[in-house]
Amino acid sequence: MKFCPECGQPVEMRVPEGDHLPRHVCGSCEAIHYHNPKIIVGCVPEYQGRILLCRRAIEPRHGYWTFPAGFMEHGETMQQRAARETWEEALARVEIGSPLAIVHVLHAQQVHVTFRARLPSPEFAAGTESLEVGLYEPAEIPWDDIAFPSVHFALERWLEDRSRGREELHFTAIDRRLPASG
Repeated sequence: MKFCPECGQPVEMRVPEGDHLPRHVCGSCEAIHYHNPKIIVGCVPEYQGRILLCRRAIEPRHGYWTFPAGFMEHGETMQQRAARETWEEALARVEIGSPLAIVHVLHAQQVHVTFRARLPSPEFAAGTESLEVGLYEPAEIPWDDIAFPSVHFALERWLEDRSRGREELHFTAIDRRLPASG
């Protein structure tokens, strides 16, 4: 950030009074501009023991597999966002369940929140952001082609919970970048 969105004057990085971290501060109007992590929300839709996965038609990680997920928007809950992403990416309606995983993706300044979801019927198709969509048995999950470490983590926790017969909320932090798609 070079200029203040409030008044258009230059900003500088400094620690504002009463704060402990450097922030973009306008030298003219003194507005403080925070740069906070973005929230990405998704779900692991399940139908009769199989999970719905989407092969990405967009970057980053074009061609790799994920569950439906996307950036939060103002005016919606995390559950609404997870359901909307499932519709947009897989043209599927889901019932959002309990939280499954929260992953702090430090290098990308993101927090990924994943919910469990029930797919009431096996009706789905590739949306505009997916090359293909399918239901997969746990043994069929394309582990080597999973798009992101946070997706890998959530899928592993989903499988662990399923084998234990109980649902837990799992947390982790990831601070590594993936190689470019290809």
